[in-house]
Amino acid sequence: MRRKVLVGAFGVLAGLAAIAWAQLPSIPPTPPMPAAEAARRSAWDFNLVAIDGEPLPMSRFKGKVVLLVNTASFCGFTPQYDGLQKVHDAYAARGFTLLGVPSGDFKGQEYGSNKEIAGFCKAKGVRFPLAEKSVVVGAGAIPLYRWAAAKLGPDDTPRWNFHKYLIGRDGRLIAAFGSRTEPGDPKLRAAIEAALKAPKVPAA
Repeated sequence: MRRKVLVGAFGVLAGLAAIAWAQLPSIPPTPPMPAAEAARRSAWDFNLVAIDGEPLPMSRFKGKVVLLVNTASFCGFTPQYDGLQKVHDAYAARGFTLLGVPSGDFKGQEYGSNKEIAGFCKAKGVRFPLAEKSVVVGAGAIPLYRWAAAKLGPDDTPRWNFHKYLIGRDGRLIAAFGSRTEPGDPKLRAAIEAALKAPKVPAA
């Protein structure tokens, strides 16, 4: 009975996600980082702040494959948290990590405080690293996302919650996957597998 209730709840969330997707608001364009600057940089050159307020330099992940995801707690795609954690667990031993960046950019579907976000994610079984709540689109987008906009272009910037960027061991941006791409999607898994086969980057 409980399983049926859970399946039904996820079905309702998926339905709400489809409705929200069909009514997407106009997303402000993300000003890309100047091309020359973006060309000089890799993902490891940027610094984030962790959900607990501690520094979270991207250089911490140098040599790993990273799936960067802008997350939200009240989105129809929020059930993807479970699949994302499973992807993280499946590949972590091979040099892979998920990195969540909570954001309220899309219809305010995130808690107001980092403490609330952290509590929600802990309750959902999320154990992969989380940055603090951040802006990922528009003029106020954090530098990492402005760099990504410069590297892949405006068509591959986030249009909704749970947009996914795949970053290689060398810090280069490999590809983007939209919100509707489930964590278990074969194309996403294949891209991760290919990235993991790349040579490890020597420590600086």
